[in-house]
Amino acid sequence: MQSITLIVLGKLNAAYYKQAAQEYAKRLSAYCRLEVVELDEELIAEKSASPAVIQKALEKEGKAILQAVPKGAALVAMCIEGKQLSSEELAEYFEKKALEGISSIAFVVGSSHGLSQEVKQKAQLRLSMSKMTFPHQLARVMLLEQIYRAYSINAKSKYHK
Repeated sequence: MQSITLIVLGKLNAAYYKQAAQEYAKRLSAYCRLEVVELDEELIAEKSASPAVIQKALEKEGKAILQAVPKGAALVAMCIEGKQLSSEELAEYFEKKALEGISSIAFVVGSSHGLSQEVKQKAQLRLSMSKMTFPHQLARVMLLEQIYRAYSINAKSKYHK
């Protein structure tokens, strides 16, 4: 059974996001071991949000992210400039990693300022859900749903039509 680690910056604040995330986590328990690691987002005062200040915050977040990645895990960085995959292609990615003997995959959802270059460079896959921008809390739920959908495709369940 594969292990999936979601490394996310910030916590789910809205009850409806929490409920949706819990529902997909429950469903995923049939297919994989899921761990969600919530890291603190570096707070940046709007007045001091210069590129240098943002860069420094991203670097600090990046170090915490990389420390949270399980040893031997394939790292997937969620970023807008990443590759877009269909649900079927994500399912194939999971199967390919299993065939390669990689039993752990870590997905990273960065802060509202994105991800550090170091995290992006260390990622084996840069993945984008869309060219559109989504709230980070919604992105977490969407990612959980797509992971669940990918596993259900591989299991040939009726969830994916």
